[in-house]
Amino acid sequence: MNIVTSTKNYLLGSYEEMKKVSWPTKKQTINYSWLVVGLSVGVAIFFAVLDYIFNLGIEQIIVL
Repeated sequence: MNIVTSTKNYLLGSYEEMKKVSWPTKKQTINYSWLVVGLSVGVAIFFAVLDYIFNLGIEQIIVL
């Protein structure tokens, strides 16, 4: 089996598999995007608060 035949078989197989994919609807995509944005903001706020608290603790240790 040569490289041309192997490549052709790979591309044909990939095309057939892509036809079987269940793609999300536009509404699902928008909802998942908002979920990712919301979770990202939530995690960023959580780590910012944690950083602030640790920073206060370190400042107290340094001042002593």
